[in-house]
Formats: sequence, structure tokens, C-alpha cells
Amino acid sequence: MTKIIKKGTVIEALPNTMFRVKLDDSDNIVLCHLAGKMRIHHISVMPGDLVTIEMTPYDDARGRIIYRTKKENKNEG
Repeated sequence: MTKIIKKGTVIEALPNTMFRVKLDDSDNIVLCHLAGKMRIHHISVMPGDLVTIEMTPYDDARGRIIYRTKKENKNEG
């Protein structure tokens, strides 16, 4: 099965490790859950974090967060 990889920004944290993610390439908002490896290694995801999500071609409204990049701190210089 073909998986679609996209990048986005977490805009809202929901119960049960669900998140709303706004995609970078479009204005779509996707409902995502954490991948198993991220749960096992206790990787925390917060609103504002840049994430990589994996989607199926069958449902463009849901996805799975597979990688997190911390948000950039503009105060560092």
C-alpha cells in the first residue's frame, strides 16, 4: 500500500494522544494519532511542534504522526 508523507504543524492537542495538524502544503486540517514508536519512547508532542505525518490515499482527513521536530525558538541568537 502506498503511504503519503506530509509535514505540518500541531495546532491542538486532544484527549487520547490525538492531535489536529495543519498541513504545510495546503490549509487542510488533519486529525492524527501518535505512531507506536513515539508512544513506546514517550516522545511528547505539543501545539506548535513541526511534525511529519503518514496518511493513506483512502482518507485525507486522518493520519499518524511519525516524527516530531521541536518548534524554533526565536529568542536564541
